[in-house]
Amino acid sequence: MNAASPHGNRVISGMRPTGRLHLGHYHGVLRSWLELQHEHECFFFVADWHALTTHYDDPSPIPGSIWDMVVDWLAAGINPGSATLFVQSRVPEHAELYLLLSMIAPLGWLERVPSYKDQQEKLKEKDLATYGFLGYPLLQSADILIYKGGQVPVGEDQVAHVELTREIARRFNHIYGREPGFEELAEQACKKMGKKNAKLFDKLRRKYRERGDQEAREVARALLEGQGNITVSDRERLFGYLEGGGRVILPEPRVLLTKASKMPGLDGQKMSKSYGNAIALRDDPAEVEHSLRTMPTDPQRVRRTDPGDPERCPVWRLHQVYSDEEVKSWVREGCRTAGIGCIDCKQPIIDAVLDELRPIQARVRELEQQPDLVRNLINDGCEAARNLARETMEEVRHAMSLVFP
Repeated sequence: MNAASPHGNRVISGMRPTGRLHLGHYHGVLRSWLELQHEHECFFFVADWHALTTHYDDPSPIPGSIWDMVVDWLAAGINPGSATLFVQSRVPEHAELYLLLSMIAPLGWLERVPSYKDQQEKLKEKDLATYGFLGYPLLQSADILIYKGGQVPVGEDQVAHVELTREIARRFNHIYGREPGFEELAEQACKKMGKKNAKLFDKLRRKYRERGDQEAREVARALLEGQGNITVSDRERLFGYLEGGGRVILPEPRVLLTKASKMPGLDGQKMSKSYGNAIALRDDPAEVEHSLRTMPTDPQRVRRTDPGDPERCPVWRLHQVYSDEEVKSWVREGCRTAGIGCIDCKQPIIDAVLDELRPIQARVRELEQQPDLVRNLINDGCEAARNLARETMEEVRHAMSLVFP
């Protein structure tokens, strides 16, 4: 039985600082964040410790990449008034929870994460036979669980990491959530809601436990989430009482599937800095225009008069991102009949990309002139994140008997 979370609307997501962001990041992650920040309580963080799992041998670029990443986030429209922005290493409680979770994480669970072997295969030039690389999915679990995240926005290739987090949370709660006198403590917590709410909760709990009434379960969850006169610990205790287990210390997060980025690189492959096919958000407009004008097209169109096939052309993939149906129809017809040349075909893309980058780059220039503003925004975010992380660690330490009399 999955545990409910009193923080179901809280979203946690991070990005590794491995260089300036490009259009693939913008269309794949940032646009998703731009929507989420207005719909959920969002925590977006710079995952600098995660960068060390593959760049431990030369960490010198990381500080500059952190700064560039935060500026790019803000320039793209991430609003620190709507989301909490922070740097992972500035909240050391992440590392403490990571350590404590490692005490209960079976080795086989980490070895079976699909990306473990995939990344080793892709990054053969690096020595990734390290504990840090093996354990990075568990660090991701700590990143999520320390804020009791309800939802984690990921693509399909990252679902396994969230599933691992759910398993770790379940195991932790099973081992440490069975506190002495649990039922008595839960009953005491129930009374704190007031006579009317306590009676309603008990009725709903019985309907769910005795008859499997899922609607009663959901109503009971909503009732608990709306209680402002009980502590977080009591609320999580009552979630466990509702589910028939022990106290829920670390709630299980849910997967929030995001749309896969359709942003191709200049060669038609997935846009990636390592492939050398990316357009960075800060690239000079003249450089952007040159890159797009010189990108490869349908290899069958050797001469201007040769008809082509858009499906064979990397430029067509960009039209699928930027162009409306009218332009796409014009491209299909013009390419197949040789009615337009490849330069003609590229011009709408050049205009669209430059239009997209123009406001972002203007905002970057403004932010670069205000380093103290950016620094203060991140300091405030780190402080807010750490306050929540401390609350979770206090509960975790108590559950694991890491308290002094």
